[in-house]
Amino acid sequence: MDWNHYRFRSLWSLPAAPEAVYAALARAADYPRWWPQIRAVERLGATTGVVRIGSLLPYEMTFVAREVRQDPAAGVLEIAMSGEVEGWARWTVSARGGGSLARYDQVVEVRRPLLRRLAVPGRLVFRANHALMMRAGRRGLRAYLDAGPDGPREAV
Repeated sequence: MDWNHYRFRSLWSLPAAPEAVYAALARAADYPRWWPQIRAVERLGATTGVVRIGSLLPYEMTFVAREVRQDPAAGVLEIAMSGEVEGWARWTVSARGGGSLARYDQVVEVRRPLLRRLAVPGRLVFRANHALMMRAGRRGLRAYLDAGPDGPREAV
C-alpha cells in the first residue's frame, strides 16, 4: 500500500437546480467566498490557477489546478492537480429529486515532504481532516446558493 496515495468521494445533496450547482462549482475563483478551507484561488491563465487550502490541522497545502474537462451537458468539471498534491479531482452534478446531487471524486498523491514522512501515523487524521473540509464545503455551497446569484458577501 502506498500510504501517500488517497482516494476520496463525497456526495452532496443540495436543494438547488443542477444548473445552479454546476455554475457555482464552475466558478473556482469564488470558492473562498463560500468554502472556508479554500483560502485562495489565484488565476494563472484561462484554465489554470494556484489553490491554497487549509483546515483544522496546522498546515496549508498549495497546488496548481488545471482544467481538464468542463462539460455542462454532462454536469462534469474535472481538474488535474500538481504541486504539493498530484492527481485529479472531478465534480459530477446531476438532478436528484427536486434538487441536485454533487459527487466529488479525488485521487491524489501527497508530495509535500513533511506530510509524506507522517503518512503512516497521520493517515486517519488526514482523512478525517478531509472529511471535515468537505462537510464545511457542502454547508458553504448550500448557503451560497440560498443567498441567490450573487452569493453571500463574506465567506461562510
